[in-house]
Amino acid sequence: MRIRLIDVDGHNFPNLPLMKISAYHKSLGDEVEWYDPLIDWITVPDIVYMSKVFSYTPDYEHPINGKKIIKGGTGYYFPSGGEPLPKEIEDFFPDYSIYPKFADTAYGFLTRGCPRGCDFCIVAEKEGENSRKVADLSRFWNGQKNIVLLDPNLFACKDWKELSQQLIDSKAWIDFSQGCDIRLMTPEKINALQQMKIKQIHFAWDRYEEKDIIVPKFQQFKETTGWDYRKMTVYVLCGFDTSFEQDLERIYILRDLGYSPYVMIYDKYKLKRRDPLKKLQRWVNSRCTFQVCKRFEDYTRSIKKKNDIL
Repeated sequence: MRIRLIDVDGHNFPNLPLMKISAYHKSLGDEVEWYDPLIDWITVPDIVYMSKVFSYTPDYEHPINGKKIIKGGTGYYFPSGGEPLPKEIEDFFPDYSIYPKFADTAYGFLTRGCPRGCDFCIVAEKEGENSRKVADLSRFWNGQKNIVLLDPNLFACKDWKELSQQLIDSKAWIDFSQGCDIRLMTPEKINALQQMKIKQIHFAWDRYEEKDIIVPKFQQFKETTGWDYRKMTVYVLCGFDTSFEQDLERIYILRDLGYSPYVMIYDKYKLKRRDPLKKLQRWVNSRCTFQVCKRFEDYTRSIKKKNDIL
């Protein structure tokens, strides 16, 4: 069979379902390639798989020719993600060869689900409110130098100790790419993290009203690990249920504590082009600019001055 793949979001981040689909079909002796609208319009593929993670990503712009076209992902079926991969495909080791520029990095989930059930997040609805183990590290890692974890809330899982030990034993550089729950951090969990080779850890501060709980936790983590701000990023949800002043306050607090804030705007596509939140995001998320311009008003003045000159 001739199998073709389309990563609708682009090739800037590996698409895990497509890697598993590729591995499965190659095991059957099928021909697997990325879809080419010129070549594949002449010779019709048997199956074309299309995956779209983000709802805001524009759909594939070219006509698609295939005897069977299968679409999947949250970008197409929000919030459920559509039909899950069949178990015989889900259990396959990912085919990393289709993303050669990420050859030294393994991507995957050790756990699924999150008990928080936040209004702005689809994880609880899509994966359930129970954080549970779904795989051992060997399911998607075979010695790569780097590991990027996609887990929504690993330290809420009852098996966090076992999974942490697997990460420690790997001796690979670990990136917790999703927002770890700082509220769940204990001395024991921090100690486990310190035994790993942490390349980057991401936390999240989504709700301003949890300030009295979250700030001491961030202080404790920083004081215990002594890690540099370049290793610790905090996603800051803005524009959901907070004022601009509250968003700015969280950003200043995090920087003073020794973390790198990273602004995530809720429903950004609905904002007007000159909305202050967009300026805030550009300032904070450009690390060099954020380090040079210590105050938001300094940044806005510098932008205005530059525009006046131009």
